[in-house]
Amino acid sequence: MLFKKSIPQLLAEANESGEGTLKRTLTSFNLVALGVGAIIGAGLFSLTGIAAADNAGPAVILSFIIAAVGCGFAGLCYAEFASMIPVAGSAYTYSYATMGEFMAWIIGWDLVLEYALGSATVASSWSQYFSQFLLEFGIHFPTNLLHGPWEGGIVNLPAIIIVCLLSLLLMKGTKDSSTVNNILVIVKVSVVLIFIALGWSFINPVNHHPFVPVNLGEEAVKSGTKGFFEFFASDDFGHYGISGILRGAGVVFFAFIGFDAVSTAAQEAKNPQKGMPIGIIGSLVVCTLLYVLFSYVMTGLENYTKFAGDAKPVATAFAQTGYTFLNRFLMIAILAGYTSVILVLLLGQSRVFYSMSKDGLLPKVFSELHPKNQTPWKTNLAFMVFVSLFAGFVPVSDLGHMVSIGTLFAFSLVCIGVLILRKTDPDLDRPFRTPWVPLVPIMGIIVCVLMMASLPIVSWERLAIWMALGVIIYLAYSKKHSKIRNQA
Repeated sequence: MLFKKSIPQLLAEANESGEGTLKRTLTSFNLVALGVGAIIGAGLFSLTGIAAADNAGPAVILSFIIAAVGCGFAGLCYAEFASMIPVAGSAYTYSYATMGEFMAWIIGWDLVLEYALGSATVASSWSQYFSQFLLEFGIHFPTNLLHGPWEGGIVNLPAIIIVCLLSLLLMKGTKDSSTVNNILVIVKVSVVLIFIALGWSFINPVNHHPFVPVNLGEEAVKSGTKGFFEFFASDDFGHYGISGILRGAGVVFFAFIGFDAVSTAAQEAKNPQKGMPIGIIGSLVVCTLLYVLFSYVMTGLENYTKFAGDAKPVATAFAQTGYTFLNRFLMIAILAGYTSVILVLLLGQSRVFYSMSKDGLLPKVFSELHPKNQTPWKTNLAFMVFVSLFAGFVPVSDLGHMVSIGTLFAFSLVCIGVLILRKTDPDLDRPFRTPWVPLVPIMGIIVCVLMMASLPIVSWERLAIWMALGVIIYLAYSKKHSKIRNQA
């Protein structure tokens, strides 16, 4: 038996209210802000320069559009589920309803890679930008307190502090956390808009030509002097030209990761049937527009080749405007961007574990709510310790691909889930319907699988080890304590 949770059972959980349930406080605006908070971070301020210099040149604009379309396939599938099953847990809950308990456990365990390790990775980067921001005021933060023992230091103290502060905020309440996130989003979006507005008049059209830099390998294929597969295996593939645009899309695709965290807050939305699709799709649309305009201005201010190996490409580009005094505001925007990403990922992680605990797959402590704040504060506390230890002591730079592969796996399963549920329960009430089924889910699966295939083999090895550990825990604890199994 698959031991699936029925849709009526999930809807009954969604309609629970009163003591012991999550408080519905989030509006459609709050949900869009959560999505923007999770998406706009390192991707906008660093990946734009990397993809332009190494892959697409000024055509990085097209890379962002392609990546957004690919991400949109999964986003439309998430929106259908989130409006139909407004329960905390995101992809975990959707898998429970379509593919059964074991796959639900696998995806719930997998989401730890995206949310917990993702927030640890971002916290580590936040620390480095924080030290740079202090240098603007002549304050030198001790180097050995910016790196863990495996990186030649003692501990990454700022990373631990930011994780702890945001975890405490989440314990206080979703409404307060959402308010802080709204402020952070307004700050970083405002600075991005200022960058676009001030930089627009300084764009040098010469920097946008050629819009698609020549790829020598592609030219050789056209002339017949090199075969396609020979070109595909060469270093020329992905270095400008059409292949560079596509490779650039793969690079910047991960700048969009995070919108799915909106769906983890479905049980705290005031009107989830309306708000969840708006939150998921709205945040993707807003961020895509900002990414395209930002990359257009950035590559117009400075020649794309100047961004190669540049740790601060945005500052390099903005220096062409003469408004160098605004560099501090750019740094503030980057810090705000990183902070909101950490906040939303920590929120998402706690809601996934809350749902898994409610189903008996994890100890009851993870679903216990604070009597006043109605937040899973013990889960927040547990991940405050877990994430801060990773951020403070473990070199998390190598874990970025694990975050990506975990996220893409979740995206794939949600797309598969839409196909399954359309077949098994075609008459279910769907407040939002994914258009062009089965095309959209199938395209979502193809894009995600191709992105996963492009990741290093070590990422697959780590994923396999992580999943093996998850299966051991499932067999040793979760299977025995599963509520749906015990009721069968």
